[in-house]
Amino acid sequence: MMPPSVPPGDTPSLRIRIVFGDDAMLGPGKADLLERIRDTGSIAAAGRAMSMSYKRAWMLVEEMNNAFRDPLIESTRGGPRGGGARLTEAGAEVLANYRKLEEIMAEAGAARIGTIQSMLKDIPG
Repeated sequence: MMPPSVPPGDTPSLRIRIVFGDDAMLGPGKADLLERIRDTGSIAAAGRAMSMSYKRAWMLVEEMNNAFRDPLIESTRGGPRGGGARLTEAGAEVLANYRKLEEIMAEAGAARIGTIQSMLKDIPG
């Protein structure tokens, strides 16, 4: 059986979800939210960039802040100069470690991912 041809840019991706017991989890969505808060300085803007409601983004921020010993995100309320949000040192460290773990796992698993991909059916277009 010939391996399917994979169009450029259609390489497999690896998504990691780390479950720390019953109440704490870190996965790709929360990592992406942390990244967007870091980049935009706003929970609302980060949520919009992910097509997520402000309420949902806030809920995820609260979940993360409650799960970790130190908060990952600090926010300030709006006012004359507007509010904002930023990653704390702990938030930056959690995000960096999560992204590094993704990188390590993708490199270590590349051959097995390739083997699994070679077993896929040819899917046109």
